[in-house]
Amino acid sequence: MIIYAVSDSIGETADQVARATASQFDHDIKIKRIPYLTTYDDVKSFIDSIEDTKECLIISTIVMADIRDFLTSLAVEKGIHIVNILGPCIATTARILNKMPIFKPGAVRKLDNDYFRKIEAMEFAIAYDDSKDDRGIKNADVVLLGLSRTSKTPLCVYLANKGIKAANVPLVPEVPLPKELYEIDRSKIIGLTIDPMELIEIRKNRIHRLGGNLSQIEYATVERIMLEYEYADKVMKKLRCKVIDVTKKAIEDTAAIIMDYIGWHD
Repeated sequence: MIIYAVSDSIGETADQVARATASQFDHDIKIKRIPYLTTYDDVKSFIDSIEDTKECLIISTIVMADIRDFLTSLAVEKGIHIVNILGPCIATTARILNKMPIFKPGAVRKLDNDYFRKIEAMEFAIAYDDSKDDRGIKNADVVLLGLSRTSKTPLCVYLANKGIKAANVPLVPEVPLPKELYEIDRSKIIGLTIDPMELIEIRKNRIHRLGGNLSQIEYATVERIMLEYEYADKVMKKLRCKVIDVTKKAIEDTAAIIMDYIGWHD
């Protein structure tokens, strides 16, 4: 069974409710977070993507009434079970107060916009780290590309602490690039490169720390790294993205270059 945690924001609330629900059953229940459903097309694409309509449940925290109602109607048409969490709560509160709600996605974060922007960015970095979910590419403020051990994840976390939603995509010759990279503004894409000899040492040190046998691990060989390096170079030239050399650079220094490039100010 699959529970879809659906939201018109990042989907943290829906995801938590879905996981709390699944934890009550001794059964294989998968959770899939579906964030940023803000248009009718988003909703239709999501519903159309569901293959097994019988073995699934939609838990929705969509605030916008028209989008929420459209999602519900499509789900009902396809016989998909759906629970709208916020709808009844908002409606009941509106009746008690005799006031109209603002219907603003993510409004709970208005208590401290700066703080919660950083929290959301951190959640974003975790959710879309290392191409876990390529849908995050379209909603990112910046997308980092690079070979393994070019500081992609630490950079995303550092940028998140500044309130920047950063996703990252590992470049591996055997793995096709996400199609989403070709559907976004190229100015949001930043390639991270590094001196190959430096990368060899970094990878060897990592293997040593993990107790691996260098002679049996292709990951740190000159041949493998040069193959990856040439592939990454071709990808970055094809995407015509900005490239930053991270060789011997501190995370803070690289992040400063990125923030300056995208015009971000604290």
